[in-house]
Order: sequence, then C-alpha cells, then structure tokens
Amino acid sequence: MLKQGLIQIYTGYGKGKTTAALGQALRALGSGLKVCIFQFLKDEKVGSGELISAEKFKEALKIVRGKQTHPCFSKGKDNLSLCENIKSMFNQVLKIMKSRKYDLIILDEINNCISDGFIEVNKVIEMFKEKPKNVELILTGRNAPYEIIEKADLVTEMALIKHPFSNGIKARGGIEY
Repeated sequence: MLKQGLIQIYTGYGKGKTTAALGQALRALGSGLKVCIFQFLKDEKVGSGELISAEKFKEALKIVRGKQTHPCFSKGKDNLSLCENIKSMFNQVLKIMKSRKYDLIILDEINNCISDGFIEVNKVIEMFKEKPKNVELILTGRNAPYEIIEKADLVTEMALIKHPFSNGIKARGGIEY
C-alpha cells in the first residue's frame, strides 16, 4: 500500500502515453501493489499485448475496456452509445477508487474523452478531491485540459517528432497494441 498517492498525467501528440502508464503498472506490480487499468477508447473485442500479459498478474491486475474505439478509428459507430459507455466506465472508476482495493488506477485515454466532450472536466476535478490519500492516479491521452494539468503532481508531454504512420507503416501487434 502506498503512503502517498499522486496524480500523474501523460499527454501530448507523441507515441508513448499508454506505454509509459503500462510501464508504471508493471513497476507497481513488481513492488506488490494492485493495479486497475481503465482503457476508455480501446474496444473490448480487439486484442492487445497488455491483455495477454495481464493474465499472468490476474490476482493483482484488472483491465476494464470500453465497448468501442474513438469515432476517428471506428467510422459509422454511434457516438451516443460511446458517450454512455464512457460515463458508465467513469462511474466504475469512482467506485473502484473509493473501494481502495487498488493502489494504482490508470485512466487510459481519459484526456481525449474530456477534450472531445464525453466527460466534463469538472467531474474529473471532483474525482481528484475524492481520491483516497494512498491511491495513485495516472491519466493518459492527448489534449489534457489546463484545469487537469494544474491539479496534477506530475505532467509529462510526449512530443511528436517523427512517427512511422507518416511513412505508411500501420500499427503493429506487440509494439503499438
């Protein structure tokens, strides 16, 4: 159990926000902490390397995934159902956080959810106020709002300098997902 949990933000247009959060999760697990990861904009039907790895830590690691990806990746999907799913997941975060069952809670892509209007920034600020002292929160995603950055203890911005997508290289299993 942590004596003091902080709020971390990984934001920016560069690759590595989720990867950094997952690295922190791995470090926490190695130190005997319990971790819960909410992947707001990752479809529960689509596999990824972290889901396979999570099976090895099932006593100490829980991953909750959304029902669909961001509209920019899932053309023709219903934004209303996405919004409802995101709000439902956010309510789960509040419940899990208050249970104190997990030492580290990661809200993957929540910054995108805020900047795209799926979650109100004031709801996240309220969550910070309700956070138990010994729970660490990590929020990832582009466009972290100023109000969130102000309240965080650590903010890292990933800068996009060069990306393989620019050269037509698509996402690769084990590296990007």
